[in-house]
Amino acid sequence: MKTKKQKTVVAGALGECVHVAGVVNFLKLAEQAGWRTVFLGPAVTVRDVIQAAENEKADLLAVSYRLTPDTGERLLAQFAESADHVREQGVQMAFGGTPPVAERAEKLGFFDAVFDGTQPFEDILAFLKGESAQGKQEDHYPKATIERIKWKAPYPLLRHHFGLPNMADTLAGIKQISLAKVLDVISLGIDQDAQANFFHPERQDVRQTGAGGVPVRSAQDYRDLFSASRCGNYPLMRTYSGTDDFLELAEMYIDTIQIAWPAIPLFWFNQMDGRGPWDMEGSIREHQKVMSFYGERGYPLEINDPHHWGMRDAPDVIFVVSGYLSAYNARAFGVRDYIAQMMFNSPPGTSDAMDLAKMSALLTLSAELENKDFHIWRQTRTGLLSYPLESNAARAHLAASIYSQMALRPHILHVVGHTEAHHAATADDIIDACKMARRSIENALNGQADMLADKAIQTRKENLIKEAKITLAAIRNCSEDDGVDPLTDPICLAKAVKNGILDAPHLKNNPFAPGTIHTRMIAGACEAVNDKGAYINEAIRLIKYL
Repeated sequence: MKTKKQKTVVAGALGECVHVAGVVNFLKLAEQAGWRTVFLGPAVTVRDVIQAAENEKADLLAVSYRLTPDTGERLLAQFAESADHVREQGVQMAFGGTPPVAERAEKLGFFDAVFDGTQPFEDILAFLKGESAQGKQEDHYPKATIERIKWKAPYPLLRHHFGLPNMADTLAGIKQISLAKVLDVISLGIDQDAQANFFHPERQDVRQTGAGGVPVRSAQDYRDLFSASRCGNYPLMRTYSGTDDFLELAEMYIDTIQIAWPAIPLFWFNQMDGRGPWDMEGSIREHQKVMSFYGERGYPLEINDPHHWGMRDAPDVIFVVSGYLSAYNARAFGVRDYIAQMMFNSPPGTSDAMDLAKMSALLTLSAELENKDFHIWRQTRTGLLSYPLESNAARAHLAASIYSQMALRPHILHVVGHTEAHHAATADDIIDACKMARRSIENALNGQADMLADKAIQTRKENLIKEAKITLAAIRNCSEDDGVDPLTDPICLAKAVKNGILDAPHLKNNPFAPGTIHTRMIAGACEAVNDKGAYINEAIRLIKYL
C-alpha cells in the first residue's frame, strides 16, 4: 500500500514585518491537520520566501503582513508577481494579516485563502484539510456527532441550549447563531408541554405555552427549526427526549431535526421529580427501551443522571455510581458510542480539585466497560446553579470553569451561558459565551499544566472508586432473582432508590426515595455525614445492605 506523502507548508512574516504570532498559530493548526511545517520567522524578503518554498518543495506558501495597508499592498503585489511561477506549479498561496491589509490582499485575487483574524479556527482547519477556506458549503461540516468530533479534534465540539418562548424569535436566533459559526451543536430548549404532552393536545395548557423553552407543537415546527440552522457552520441539532411517548418522539426527532444524539435519563423525568407520568420502575423500563431504539440505529447516547443527583446535593460517591450505572446500562442496551456528561460546580461549593477527582473517578471506573463495541466520549459542562448574578463575575466563572474542565480533554463541551442565573440565553448571549469558551479552550490546548497529576486529586479519585464499588455491591444485593443483572433490572434499581442506597437530601418526603441522607461540603467535596455532621463512608452508611 502506497504511503500518502505528507504535505509541506512554508510560512513567515513578509518584508519588514516582525509580527509572527499569527504565523506560529497558523503552523500549529497545520501540524494538527497533518502538515510538515517550515517556519521562516520575521521580516523575510520576497526572494527568500520564494526560495524556501522551492527548496522545501512546499505545497503551501503562507505569508503574513501586519503593518500599514498601503505598504502592505505594494509588497504583496511584488510578492504575487515574483511568486506567480511557483503558484503555476501547483503551490497554494495563503495570506494572514490585519483586516485592512487582508482586504487589500483579497483584491489582488492571487491568494487561495485570506485570513484576517476573524475566522474561527474551523475555517482555517477546513482549508488545511483541503476544504473551502470560507467554510460555506454544508458538505464541509460533518453531519454526524462522532464524525464531527473527530473532524474538529483536538478542539471539543461546543454545545449550548437555546429556545425562546415563541417560534419566530427562536427561528431568528438559530439562524443568527449558525451564521456566527461559534457553536457546533444547538440543543433545542422546548417548553414543558412539548416535552410531556406533544402527542396529547388535550393535556396541553395554553397558559403554560413557552414555559421553559420554544413551544413546538408539530413535526413541521421541528423541521422549520432545523431548516433555520442550515447556514453558517451548519450546526448539529438535538433536543430533550421527553417525559412520555418516548419512542414516538425519538422517531420524530430523527425524521425532523436529524437528532445528533439523545439524552436519556435512567432514574429521572418521572413522578419522582415531577417531570413525567411514569413511576420509578416503569420509567426505567421505558428509558431502557429508548436506549435500545437509538442503539439499534447507531446513534450516540447520553445519560444525564449524575448531575441530577449532584444538583440535589447527593454525595460525590453517588454521582460517580450513577455515572457508572449510566454507562453500564447504555452498553447493556446496545449503545456503541456513549457520551458521559459531567457537570462541574455541582453542588455549588465543590472545589476545582475535588471536581476533577470526581470526574476522573467516574471515567476510570467506567473505562472498565469499554471494548471494541463500546466507546465512551467525554462531555463536560458548568454547573447551572453555580453562576453568580453579577455579569462580570458570571463571565469570569464561565471562563475559569471551562479552563478546569479542559483538564479532562472533553470531546464535547456543553457551554452554559453566563446569563443563565438571570435569564434564558438569547442568541447574542450564546455567541458571547461561546467566544469566551473558545478562548479558554485555546489557552488550555496551548500548554495547560497536568492538573490530574496533583496528589490530592489522585488520592481523592482512588478513594471515590473504592467507595463506589461498595455502593455498587449494595445495589447488587438488592436483587432477589439470580437470573437478572441487578445493575440493569428496573425492579432492583428502583429498590436501590427506595431503600436509600441512592439518595439525595432534596428528595425528602418523596414517595420514591427516603431523602434521609445528610451531606455537607468538606474540603471542597460533597460527603455523606451522620446526624452529628461527621463524614461516614459507604461501608458504614450501607452496612445493612452489604
